[in-house]
Amino acid sequence: MSRPSLPPPELRPYLEELVRRTSAVCGDRLVSVLAVGSLALGDYRHGRSDVDVTVVVDPALPRADLSALAGTLAHSELPCPAAGLELVVYAADFAARPSGDAGYLLDLNTGPSLPERAAYDPLEGPAFWYVIDRSVAHQAGLPLYGAPARDVIAAPDRPTVLAALRASVREHADGEGHLADNRVLNGCRATVHCRTGHWFAKRRAGEIVAASEPAFAPLVTRALDSFERPRAEAAVLPADEVRAFLVWVAARVEEAAAAAGV
Repeated sequence: MSRPSLPPPELRPYLEELVRRTSAVCGDRLVSVLAVGSLALGDYRHGRSDVDVTVVVDPALPRADLSALAGTLAHSELPCPAAGLELVVYAADFAARPSGDAGYLLDLNTGPSLPERAAYDPLEGPAFWYVIDRSVAHQAGLPLYGAPARDVIAAPDRPTVLAALRASVREHADGEGHLADNRVLNGCRATVHCRTGHWFAKRRAGEIVAASEPAFAPLVTRALDSFERPRAEAAVLPADEVRAFLVWVAARVEEAAAAAGV
């Protein structure tokens, strides 16, 4: 499975400035800036996707510097051309060991389609998003600055990832705050990861599930078609079909978790 060695052209000036500003705040403490998520997996869609970035520092930044970084990268100061920026900062000693914790120093959400958020307490919310992101980063993180992803981000072990997937599927089953097409394709990605232990882009995972599960192929195909549109133009998918699919996905995750002794 191929993935791009460079970010798409429409994002390069923004990412170059993001790295420059991050370096200006962090100085010689900056170890790596990595593109993760859809950028790393080769599935970025302009107008739909977020820009996901992981920053690793050594030693940990003090709160004042973290606040300064959040300020200089805020959409009001550095307009994000994507749907949003989701940036997470980790200390190098935390990132280098497998963990099921959130563990971040800063979790920043900003951009035209995201509510502004700068969080500094990793215990204030669920950890599963960060576990999955670090697992993706270890597999496919795209270096924008500094050391390669596999040198700085440890892969969480399989039981930890499966526990995170269980929580992720539960979150998407609730539906609040998530587009229906993303809920379906996130379920496809979880299913394929359970089968293979490998992270696939949501579109590719959807194609795999549509081909292997005829009962769900029409719903997944509609989700794939909707995923090509901007967020504001996403299709409304039948709620009962989405729920039934996610119940099926949850059962696949439970099977994999049982096999792994989780």
